Amino acid sequence: SGTLENTSGQGSAAIVPGEIRGGFNWGAFLLNWIWSIGNTSCGFAVLSTVLSFIPLVGLGWAIYLGVKGNELAWQSKRWNDVEHFRRTQRTWTRVGIALFLVSVLLACLCFALGGAASLMDASTTTSAIGLPGAAF
Repeated sequence: SGTLENTSGQGSAAIVPGEIRGGFNWGAFLLNWIWSIGNTSCGFAVLSTVLSFIPLVGLGWAIYLGVKGNELAWQSKRWNDVEHFRRTQRTWTRVGIALFLVSVLLACLCFALGGAASLMDASTTTSAIGLPGAAF
């Protein structure tokens, strides 16, 4: 809100405005370690990167960032105002959704191509790609 002092970037002492407190941050959830690099302190970003690549822990970490992301970003970085914060986080969300959709599309494509390749018999595969070592 316009009447409150802008406390962003003041660490854990920063008062997070009610307008952004408590919402789920989809950008932080979908792009967890990448989002952390752009929205939190260096040490936190390193921790986030390490935790994100540990199986199961990474999923829990992504959920944590989704739940606490707005608060963490407000406290860690200086923002012009709440609207600037919201615009930036919406951009992170859009990029996260776009990358997620591209990943799903590529996974489906790989699955479809892999399935098609397994349907071909060995002679068809050999004629399509050649014999192993034939290029040497």
